[in-house]
Amino acid sequence: MQKARTKSEITGFTEVTPTAPISADRHGGRAKCLQRLIRLDMPVPLTMALDFTSVRALAAGDMPDLDAMLTRFGPDPLVSVRPSSEDPDWGGPGALLNIGMNDRLYANLTESHGEHAANALYLRFIQAYAIHVARLDPDEFETVQVPTSEAVRAALETYEAETDERFPQDITVQLAEVLRSMARAWEGTTARLLREAKGAPAEAGLGLVVQKMALGVGRGLSGSGVIQFVNGSTGEREIRGRYLCKSQGRDALTAPADRDVLFLKRDPRGRSIEDVLPNNWQDLLRFGDLCRTRLREEMQIEFTIENEKLFILDAMRVARNSRANLHIAVALAEDGIIARDEAVLRVPPRSLPELLHSQVDPEGARDVIAHGIPASPGAATGRIVFSSRAAQALAAQDEACILVRSETTPEDIRGMHAARAVLTERGGITSHAAVIARGLGLPCVVGASDMRIDLKARTLTCADGRVFHDGDMITLDGTAGEALAGAAPMLEPDLGESFQRLLSWADAARDIGVRANADTPEDARKALMFAAEGIGLARTEHMFFNDDRLLAMREMIFANRTEDRRAALERIQPMQRADFIELFSIMRGKPVTIRLFDLPLHEFLPHGREGLRELAEGLDLPLSDVTRRAEAMREFNPMLGMRGVRLGLTVPEIYDMQARAIFEALVAVSETGDAVVPEIMIPMVSANREVEIVKARIDAVAAAVRIEQGVEFAYRLGVMVETPRAALRAGEIAPHCAFLSYGTNDLTQMTYGLSRDDAGRFMGIYVKQGVYEEDPFHTLDFGGVGELLTIGAGRARTANPSVTLSICGEHGGNPESIAFCRAAGFDYVSCSPYRVPVARLAAAHLAISERGVERPPLMY
Repeated sequence: MQKARTKSEITGFTEVTPTAPISADRHGGRAKCLQRLIRLDMPVPLTMALDFTSVRALAAGDMPDLDAMLTRFGPDPLVSVRPSSEDPDWGGPGALLNIGMNDRLYANLTESHGEHAANALYLRFIQAYAIHVARLDPDEFETVQVPTSEAVRAALETYEAETDERFPQDITVQLAEVLRSMARAWEGTTARLLREAKGAPAEAGLGLVVQKMALGVGRGLSGSGVIQFVNGSTGEREIRGRYLCKSQGRDALTAPADRDVLFLKRDPRGRSIEDVLPNNWQDLLRFGDLCRTRLREEMQIEFTIENEKLFILDAMRVARNSRANLHIAVALAEDGIIARDEAVLRVPPRSLPELLHSQVDPEGARDVIAHGIPASPGAATGRIVFSSRAAQALAAQDEACILVRSETTPEDIRGMHAARAVLTERGGITSHAAVIARGLGLPCVVGASDMRIDLKARTLTCADGRVFHDGDMITLDGTAGEALAGAAPMLEPDLGESFQRLLSWADAARDIGVRANADTPEDARKALMFAAEGIGLARTEHMFFNDDRLLAMREMIFANRTEDRRAALERIQPMQRADFIELFSIMRGKPVTIRLFDLPLHEFLPHGREGLRELAEGLDLPLSDVTRRAEAMREFNPMLGMRGVRLGLTVPEIYDMQARAIFEALVAVSETGDAVVPEIMIPMVSANREVEIVKARIDAVAAAVRIEQGVEFAYRLGVMVETPRAALRAGEIAPHCAFLSYGTNDLTQMTYGLSRDDAGRFMGIYVKQGVYEEDPFHTLDFGGVGELLTIGAGRARTANPSVTLSICGEHGGNPESIAFCRAAGFDYVSCSPYRVPVARLAAAHLAISERGVERPPLMY
């Protein structure tokens, strides 16, 4: 037997009542929000909702029963139509007001409301209908400041001249054309691409709401306005908004100051609703409180007052930036309106960098001079410098600078420490500049290929021909990937009480550890500031570039005998020991994973002839000998050459020195009472035998230090898995290790056979053409690199159930990578210090969602 159809299925629309079957996934968020307002007994004008199916039918030419709909609105109805998409961020066609205005109603309203009001209503509708429905040239229907009968007549004549037909007088025809136009606008290719760019699915639907007009052009102080009870920039509680007499919709927000604008709350500068319409004011306060406590959200209310009668036309979630969003979520939780877990879910992890770093004020002017890849978030202003030495010189004078390079090398570490931001012509998301800048918390833009650097002239030439010189002031926006001329207005970081509170709630919820990659004491302090649970990667080679040890390192490189190499390294060992003592002391018993020396030795040699001459003088060697040795050490592909454990096997004195420095530092710090168990990590492993050899030497050094110091201590030895072979042979390697930490930067590079420094030149094209879904150096490749992680983790756990598993590449701070690691059974992730809060929050989101706590529905 055929099921009887409901009235709404027959007519194609549903009246929005407290009990009507309205849902956001069928009628859109605006329709559902209006139903909630009605349930709270707010004075919402009569409203009809068309669901997604009906709107799709409209686009195809099938019209609902408009006569039945309009009958509900009574004689001579005036209505508005607004879009109602599932997510307000997906956009939609603009609202149309005053549908139903025609010559007859115009004459009636002239008598009942006055000529000015009637002119305003009719002229507004003619212009909107002509531009958005009939698709006529907007220039033919210029907005007039004072609507007159002559302007109305001129608009009607223009419409007739452009269309060869009279302006439609039948409200049924008007409404049908408005509905059809809005439905087709949503289905258009441009609109679809725009909303898909905002994350909407291809099949996203649009609902429409038809609402009786509250005119706002009646006698006295009739008008319209908007009100909200929180600051969308700071999240602080305060009343904001505007009210404009003799207006409609959201006119008050764009009205000039000389119009009849009323303040909302009492204000010494002029009249306010609180003073002149106190009953309406009290209702607005009550409705705002109802939205906050019952809808559990900070809402902006659109309202109309017609002859001192208040109507609530709409309410939508207050527009806010990331700072305000966090403050609002915490305040709602602290007031008991939402649970703490829900507050955590309301703050997207990727919104935190806006709070951690200075940002360019989005409301300020932007004079963009170069575009690149946003490699490290935040913004900074400073003078252009083209060398690390110049950066250090300006820093010594307490002068802010931006380091501009074609690309950075390990030699630039000191310059990066001195600079406020880094801009490079080449490089990708995991290039040297990007990785180091994220660790330091420096704004960084890489791959800015539309600029040209002339080091001899010390100039930066932009795509538009402008030339900037050494010392010129620029601003770097690492969040947007742009360089700006001059000093742009900035917003300061916000790490206040709300930030700390939300992250503490996140920590209580998450179930995977979060450590930081930290190479220096400054990095370690930042890691502690962001509540990292330890250091997951300390890259020791960066410690060798300081002036006080670089010469000794070069002497070691040029030494021909083991004894000479050991003598040079003995000069470095006390400094290396001091490095580790400081790291252990700062971390106060938290785990510290120290990666043994990884860089190819040629990275410590100067590149130019002038640098080689200075080195020859420092070593007291002929320039020809130094040049010959430097050339002999160059490798065709140094990142796949003699580095990491390969260097540890061929020049074992380096690892011996580092192991001794670690153990002596451990003994020194243990005397202060902090129980430190260092984790020593062997890099670039590809064979089990490499681990056995290095482990034997390190164990021997540990035994010697125990005897010399008369102190027992413990340490853990592990491997950095960054070659595909190490991942595949993890079952053989794991029995010799306490931990395996996957270095996803190099693992991605080797899996793809793709240089992470050069990928930025073409990666955008690859992603655009669908070769890769995302840049694999930015988002972990779950299908390729991820499979190696899964295979390696499974084989390692089978061979050694107690082995600790982690990732320490830059992917460690990505929410998607953290989800993958949780599913694969990893114990922790490690990332740059400034990404630690992001990782903590992302891990909490995953754990909370698994417990069945859902993200709150989006309020329109």
